[in-house]
Amino acid sequence: MSVPLVYHPSYSFPFPDRHRFPMEKFRLLHERLRDSGVAGAANLHRPGRARPALLSLAHCPEYLDRFLGNRLGEREAKRMGLPWSEDLVRRTCIAPMGTLLTAQLALKHGIACHLAGGTHHAHYDFGSGFCILNDLAITARALRAGGLVERVLIFDCDVHQGDGTAAILAGDPDLFTCSIHCEKNFPTRKSRSDLDVGLPVGLEDDGYLAVVEETLSDLLRQLQPDLVLYDAGVDVYAGDPLGRLAVSLTGLAERERRVLTLCREHGVPVATVIGGGYDDDRPALARRHALVVEAAHQLWRQ
Repeated sequence: MSVPLVYHPSYSFPFPDRHRFPMEKFRLLHERLRDSGVAGAANLHRPGRARPALLSLAHCPEYLDRFLGNRLGEREAKRMGLPWSEDLVRRTCIAPMGTLLTAQLALKHGIACHLAGGTHHAHYDFGSGFCILNDLAITARALRAGGLVERVLIFDCDVHQGDGTAAILAGDPDLFTCSIHCEKNFPTRKSRSDLDVGLPVGLEDDGYLAVVEETLSDLLRQLQPDLVLYDAGVDVYAGDPLGRLAVSLTGLAERERRVLTLCREHGVPVATVIGGGYDDDRPALARRHALVVEAAHQLWRQ
């Protein structure tokens, strides 16, 4: 058996070609992993659709009703950034279940990867920055409510601050939020995570990797979490149009290796989500998102 992976075909659906959000990347990521032999029938898990009770662990029921029923106000819809459709509703309600399933598999096997997820800009009662529901906050609360964990570390390495996750979980001391992001980037108004590490524009591999490794090592030692939810956003890549950092492809691969290795060395299960990445070269973007899964695959084989 290979490393457990979670994916649903509804993650990608027909979408405006000129839109900034690369909706097809989820399909391309799955195809790459399938063609390389990392993803197959034996290790691929398909999530179902989340029920409202699960989503309400982190979101306002009135907001959920407005989104599901296509009753968002014009300003709300613009802030969300994605055109409403039945396909969008379907994928939006499946993806949080995907992250929850990934976390459950990680608790069982030590590591698991979701081929989507990381919608960290979604707040309690509004969507933002292409994020509608916050899969990280939903998963952390669901696991604790089910008695599967006591303490979770959400380790967010997307180039943008995980403002929605931080705001939703601000009153949960055992659900620790850490965001390592480019300081001068979206969102302009940031929330307060339990630990925010703002990075300067243009930071390159050595400086970036040192911060990531030192921060995670300290947190694993201090918190001793039952699970790490790792947002492996690849928009830190030097060529990402929404990034503003200067991490190379080699640096990205090394980040994934170091993060997953540290979790293994501390005996902490880790569930990965892919986070942000916005390259117009969609196959190249899928290759970057594949790095965290490939690193997990290598660790699993060892």
